[in-house]
Amino acid sequence: MNPPQSLGPAQGAATFRIASLVPSLTELLVDLGLGHCLVARTGFCVHPREALADVPKVGGTKDVNLAKLQRLAPSHVLVNVDENRAETVEALRAWPNPPQVIVTHPLAPADNLMLFGQMAEAFGAVAGVGERAAALRRELEHELAVLHAGPPRRVLYLIWREPWMTVARDTYISQLLAHVHWHTLPDVTGGPHGAARYPVVAADAPWLADVQEVLLSSEPYRFGAGHMAEAQALCPQARVLLVDGELLSWYGPRAAEGLRYARGLARDALASTA
Repeated sequence: MNPPQSLGPAQGAATFRIASLVPSLTELLVDLGLGHCLVARTGFCVHPREALADVPKVGGTKDVNLAKLQRLAPSHVLVNVDENRAETVEALRAWPNPPQVIVTHPLAPADNLMLFGQMAEAFGAVAGVGERAAALRRELEHELAVLHAGPPRRVLYLIWREPWMTVARDTYISQLLAHVHWHTLPDVTGGPHGAARYPVVAADAPWLADVQEVLLSSEPYRFGAGHMAEAQALCPQARVLLVDGELLSWYGPRAAEGLRYARGLARDALASTA
């Protein structure tokens, strides 16, 4: 899959038939006032629920029903390097009348500034899109400028169990947490895409003894209170928390709120150790 790309001149609003294969991008489109242009989404695109009720589903992010999507005749398809398969993009581009594929790849909260620009460039012909994108940009710029003064913390962010899986330091989640000086372990990078970005955690890894905070995400695995003792056994010296995975991993309109949420977690941790 190619890196994020810009489009040519914006098409007339009447021609936009947008398919989004990424939940956070679907939410962003609605926030930008483009919900009426959506002709397809994945089954994981669930926010905002009421606005998406009548938008057809075309499978999941990894298993797109390409035949159904083709019948819906999108003019634009939004994808993400991490969440969608390169084969899906190749298949879209091989259609007799291929849609414009918009590839996104935010790796840190600040990358949302470029994402908002991508959407404004592509769909700015729709009234209000440019203004809404600018408002999201201003809100995010404000949150990025707020500095956190607390001490650094060593964090294990769990996204799966059986096996335990976490995030590499060059993922969006890890980069967002780094804004509040919460540094994910292990100290590894996973590269631009692929499984190495979400490493498996061995239960006997020596670095687990250094973890101060274990964060159990609400997605993609739905951790709950029943998993906290299990996670505590993995890192006996750490504090275990259930966290909102959508706020910490969804980019787009949740980026600014995600930074505020992370600062709240950091403040709570500081208070608990005072």
